[in-house]
Amino acid sequence: MNFASVRRPIIPPAPPRAPDDMSFFGRLAVVRQNMIATWGQRAYEEEVIPGRFFFRNSFILNQPDAIRHVLLSNYENYTRTPAGIRMLRPVLGDGLLIAEGHSWTFQRRTLAPAFTPRATANLVPHMTAVLDETIAKLDARMGEDIDLREVMQRMTLEIAGRTMFSFGMDRHGATLRSFIMEYAARLGRPYFLDMVLPVSWPSPMDFARARFRKRWTEFVAMLIAERRAMGKKDGAPPRDLFDLMDEARDPETGKGFSDEQLVDEVATMILAGHETTATALFWALYLLALDPDTQEEVASETRGEHLDSMADIDRQKFTRAVIDETMRLYPPAFLVARAARDKDNAAGVEIGKGDIIMIAPWLLHRHEKLWDQPNAFVPKRFMSKEAPDRFAYLPFGAGPRVCIGAPFAQAESVLALARLIGAFRIELADPANPVIPLGVVTTQPDHSPMFRITRR
Repeated sequence: MNFASVRRPIIPPAPPRAPDDMSFFGRLAVVRQNMIATWGQRAYEEEVIPGRFFFRNSFILNQPDAIRHVLLSNYENYTRTPAGIRMLRPVLGDGLLIAEGHSWTFQRRTLAPAFTPRATANLVPHMTAVLDETIAKLDARMGEDIDLREVMQRMTLEIAGRTMFSFGMDRHGATLRSFIMEYAARLGRPYFLDMVLPVSWPSPMDFARARFRKRWTEFVAMLIAERRAMGKKDGAPPRDLFDLMDEARDPETGKGFSDEQLVDEVATMILAGHETTATALFWALYLLALDPDTQEEVASETRGEHLDSMADIDRQKFTRAVIDETMRLYPPAFLVARAARDKDNAAGVEIGKGDIIMIAPWLLHRHEKLWDQPNAFVPKRFMSKEAPDRFAYLPFGAGPRVCIGAPFAQAESVLALARLIGAFRIELADPANPVIPLGVVTTQPDHSPMFRITRR
C-alpha cells in the first residue's frame, strides 16, 4: 500500500550503510560499537544473505516464510549462540529468556498465567500512579532542558518495581541502574574470544561476568526478601507480579519455582521489561519531537480521556500505531541469532548443523521488498487493513518463544505515551543534532538529546 500523502513523512536518523567491501577485521571493530552499522545495502534488499561468521556458515534471513520455519515450525532445532549465552546469562541466569528444552517448557507454562490480559489489567493502577508522579515532576521542570531518556528509564524502572513488588524503587533504583549501566558499558558487548570459544571454555571476560553475577543475584535476592517481609494474607488475591510468580505452579506437575529460579525470573522480568520499554518510549518521544503534526494527532486522540484502565488504553488506536511504527524503525531487540542443532531446510535455504541464523528486526523492518517507504515514519500504516506479514514485523519475536511480557509492554507504552503527550507539547532543544541509533544490547541512542516541554 502507498502511504504517500500531502504532507511528506519524516525520514528519521539511521547509521550509514556499511560499504560492500568492508573487511572482516573492519567489521569486527564496528560490531562492538554498533552492530547495525555493519550491514550494507544488500541486507536491505535481498531475502537471504549468506556469509561466514567466525569460521561458520551464516545466513541473514529477510524472508518471512523462512523466518516462520526457524521461529515456529522447527524452532526446537535452533538454540542461542555461544556468544549470546555468554552475554545474557550473567544478568538473566537460567531465566525464561535463555532457558532451553524442558527447563524452558516448565518456565513458560508456569509463568503464562501471570501475563494474561486479565493479569495485565490488574497492574494498570500501578502504571497510572507512576505516570501521575512523573507528570507532576515534569510540571515542575518546564522551561528547563530535560533528558527525557533518563526520565523514561526512571519511570519504567519505577513501574517495574511497583508491578513486581508493590513498592517503589526510591531506595534501590540507583543501585539497579548502576548494575545495568556497568553491564552494558563493558560486559554485555561481544569480544573476539566470546564468539569463537565454546560456552564450556571460559573467555577472559567470563571471569568478570561471573563476579558481576554474584553481586547482581545477591541484590535481586535482597529485593525478593524485602518483598516477602511485607507478607500477604492467606486467600488474598495477588497484588503484583511477584505474588503471581511466587504462587505459580506448572499446570501439569504442580511444581513451583525454587528460590534460585525466582531470582532469575525476577531479574529477567525487571531487566527485559523496563529497559526495552524505556528505549521504545524514548524513540517514540524523539520521533514525535521531529514530527509535530503527528504529535498533535496523538494529543488530539488523548484529549478528554481518563486513561486509567485497559479499556481506555485499547481506545488509543493512533497512539498504539505510533508505538508500533516506533518499534518498526527502532526495534529495541535489533537482532535474534540462533545456531542450528542439525541440518535443515528453511523455505529453500539449506542450513547445515552449527550454521548461524541471524534474524534482524532492524533489517526486516526496513526491508525494501517488504515495506512501502521503509525508512519513513508513517504510523498510519499500522491502521491499514493490509496488516504486515506476521513474520515481517518482530518487535517481540514470534513463535513459541514470543516475548511473554508483550501485552504488558504494549499497554505500558501506549498508556505512557498517551498520558505524556496529552499533558505536554515536546520539542528538541537542538533539532540540528541528529540522534543515531547504536545496536549494543538494545537499540540505544548515541547520545541523550535534551528536550523542552510546555503544558498543553
